[in-house]
Amino acid sequence: SGECVRTLSGHTDTVNCVCLTVDDKHVISGSHDNTVRVWSLDSGVCVRTLAGHKDYLTSVCVTADGKHIVSGSGDKTVKVWSLDSG
Repeated sequence: SGECVRTLSGHTDTVNCVCLTVDDKHVISGSHDNTVRVWSLDSGVCVRTLAGHKDYLTSVCVTADGKHIVSGSGDKTVKVWSLDSG
């Protein structure tokens, strides 16, 4: 139907990139606020905020085994995070 079923709000600046976990349980987003957020797709609640980049996020993805988030940033680094613990 094209109806919006959920809006995820919490980043404090532009959202640059998003992806889904392999099991479709979480949405991962990266923003100009320098954070990666992990959201419950079912509830829309932010379950984890990953801070550590010193500049805006350019990309996020989840490994095929669903255990890690990989993020790229304007700070010229790539970080690997545990999906379960950050």
